[in-house]
Amino acid sequence: MEAIIGTTIPVFIGLTLVLFGGLTAIVLTTKSDFSFLGPILAIAGMVALGFIVCSIFIGFNLGTLFSGAMIVFAGGAILYDTSNILHHYRTDQHVAASLSLFASVALLFWYILRFIMSMRD
Repeated sequence: MEAIIGTTIPVFIGLTLVLFGGLTAIVLTTKSDFSFLGPILAIAGMVALGFIVCSIFIGFNLGTLFSGAMIVFAGGAILYDTSNILHHYRTDQHVAASLSLFASVALLFWYILRFIMSMRD
């Protein structure tokens, strides 16, 4: 098991970086303001949190479909955060900007990891 994880973690990291780079390139090249995603992400985040809490208390497995949906959610969060950094954050808010973007990238990495590992099972 350790050999499998030791060889696949770089693949997960590479896939995360490619997706992050592509989404960031979309924001930087189009210079679009993706702030309209804020309310959508807020509602989707509450729904996802509800599923997570229900799975803890009821005891069902969220599965591959949920992981795929969360990858899409994390991609939307990266678009939203990158757009906010470009259009709304001030230059003295670099810590808040980097922290929000890091959280989205970490979420993307986690659900890519869960998705690919659940596909192996």
